[in-house]
Amino acid sequence: MGFVVLVFLCALTGLVFGDSKPKTCSDIRHFYINKGFNLNGVPQTAISGEHLQVCSQGYTCCTSGMEENLLNLSQREFETQVKESGRTLQASLNSQFKSFDDYFLELLNRSEASLQTSFQTGFGPLFSQITKVFQDLYSDFRRYYRGSSVNLEEALNEFWARLLERLFKVLNPQYIIGEEYLECVAKQSETLKPFGDTPRELKTKITRTVIAARTFVQGLVISGEAVRKVSQVSLSTECVRAVMKMTYCPHCSGVAFPKPCSSYCKNVMKGCLANQADLDSEWRNLADAMLEVVDKLSRPYSVDSVVLSLPKRIAEAILYMQDNLNTFNNKVFQACGSPTQSSKTEDQIKRGRNTAEEVSGTPGAQLEKVLSDVSRMLRDIMQYWVHLPRKLCVDREAGPSEADTCWNGMSVARYLPEVMGDGLASQINNPEVEIDITKPDMTVRKQIMQLKIMINRLKYAINGNDVDFQDTSDDISGSGSGMCADDQCSRDPRLTAPKTEKPNVYAYPSENKKVVNGRSSQNLPCVSLYLLSLVTVLLRR
Repeated sequence: MGFVVLVFLCALTGLVFGDSKPKTCSDIRHFYINKGFNLNGVPQTAISGEHLQVCSQGYTCCTSGMEENLLNLSQREFETQVKESGRTLQASLNSQFKSFDDYFLELLNRSEASLQTSFQTGFGPLFSQITKVFQDLYSDFRRYYRGSSVNLEEALNEFWARLLERLFKVLNPQYIIGEEYLECVAKQSETLKPFGDTPRELKTKITRTVIAARTFVQGLVISGEAVRKVSQVSLSTECVRAVMKMTYCPHCSGVAFPKPCSSYCKNVMKGCLANQADLDSEWRNLADAMLEVVDKLSRPYSVDSVVLSLPKRIAEAILYMQDNLNTFNNKVFQACGSPTQSSKTEDQIKRGRNTAEEVSGTPGAQLEKVLSDVSRMLRDIMQYWVHLPRKLCVDREAGPSEADTCWNGMSVARYLPEVMGDGLASQINNPEVEIDITKPDMTVRKQIMQLKIMINRLKYAINGNDVDFQDTSDDISGSGSGMCADDQCSRDPRLTAPKTEKPNVYAYPSENKKVVNGRSSQNLPCVSLYLLSLVTVLLRR
């Protein structure tokens, strides 16, 4: 009778703990060498796993050295995945930057070429006297667009002041006009309006347009920089252990071709990328603000119609002065006195002709395509940071039909814990990755601040205003790389970590606990039960 009970107990032990000791290690030996490691020290058959630090300590085909190699491999592979995803996003941002940048600079070039050609044709001798003024104006536009500290309003005021000086002298060749007299003429220009309302109207349109264009490309570059820096954030030790446990521990336990359960994979990824997910709010706000700027660039006066209409509007202003020269001269002479007559006799310059082309106010086909492409891209990337954990799980996780036969971190069985939310604060009870939510990553926090600053810039630009913040670290040079050298980027600001309650312990084994269960468990020796039974019988006697 005692023998029967003993056999029953041994059988029961097998049912509870699973008689799953791998007979050979051929599968992992093949897998291990395919990963680029040599087979020195790799067991031929399973050994006891008390030496393991991350994986379950049941029977295993992994030595301490193998576990360490696979741990390092897990880190490299996961970091590469995150960086590659970031590079793909950067490439998209940089592509849109280049498209818009090329278009806008070509727009300025076309406008300047049109101005030079139309003036040479329509104004003849006058053209050579004022061509340098035109060149300097477009040079200021380009420098401002590229990020230089050019004040657009001052640049336009300077343009009209210099144009007035040149024209007043050229159109009045019968007088000797010195610098002091020109200063007096300049003081009268605001009230006498020698160019009519054109300077005021152009100032509003051109400043709004160029400010929007510059701020828009700054947004693309700042976005690319944020992606680059955040994608390079180092993984925590707890994250690396969790990734190893999910990816390579099943191989050590003798589970062939394991796929992690879908919810399990998401919890690991959400824990590892918790800091990155905190960019989500400002990232979406930035995309929304950039879409508003795109709308401003297409209406009510499209960027191409404003820039390409400059030659015609400037020609109109000069013709206005020529047509009203006598009236203007009389008022100037009253205020500044009559200038000295010149002994030289020069012919009066004839009235010019406005040969610049009329430009439609609606966006052209090329502009529509550029803005349409960038709008689509901005909408596609809005949820990049909260979708990243899911994206990284897509190729590795088990499908819905495999919910009961996937790797749950300890064995091949259903994964029971719920999926955590997004962001650092939501990981307080993450069963897979232990995280101190009071210590956010400073690189990520720095980029969140940079996004906020850029959002403010964009909001100002939407209203036609420009603003420079002294606390921005990444100056926009217009290279379009979306990069800055690490030694050129300012250091992370000091932030006060939020105070939180002590995390609760989730009723599911954490990755740091060494669990003996399932296929990787170690059987209790049947001889122990035999001795226990023998002692019991002796005591009863």
